Amino acid sequence: MVDLRQFAFPMLAFSVMHPLATAVSEDLLFINYHIHVTNDLPSDLPPAVPSLHLHCKSKDEDLGEKVMFKHEDYSWDAKINLFRTTLFFCYAWWEGKQQYFEAFKATRDEHRCRIYHNSCLWSVREDGIYFSKDSLTWYNEYPW
Repeated sequence: MVDLRQFAFPMLAFSVMHPLATAVSEDLLFINYHIHVTNDLPSDLPPAVPSLHLHCKSKDEDLGEKVMFKHEDYSWDAKINLFRTTLFFCYAWWEGKQQYFEAFKATRDEHRCRIYHNSCLWSVREDGIYFSKDSLTWYNEYPW
């Protein structure tokens, strides 16, 4: 009779180690990613009055609430953890509109954000929150 433990352990080891081996082989664990969120909202407010509120955090780190002026850029750095579960999410609100978005998700962004100097670029606009991997082409990934 076959002992299932002979098959279970190698399968479990492979399922855990395969993503780690992939990440390590590509040096993804050592890259410092730069996340940028820019306030590109229209504003008829005076120049000294902020128009966007942004609160970003991860499971382990709360970056705090930021009050942003028009064209202001807020940025921070992140590294991918060993299990590739790194996640920074933000909550944005402006003039009665609000939206939650994932500013950096390791499994989604580890490759697409490497294209432009290891940067994830976000632009908060009147109709939603846009992403760009090259600062030329923008996609509305989170409509209001």
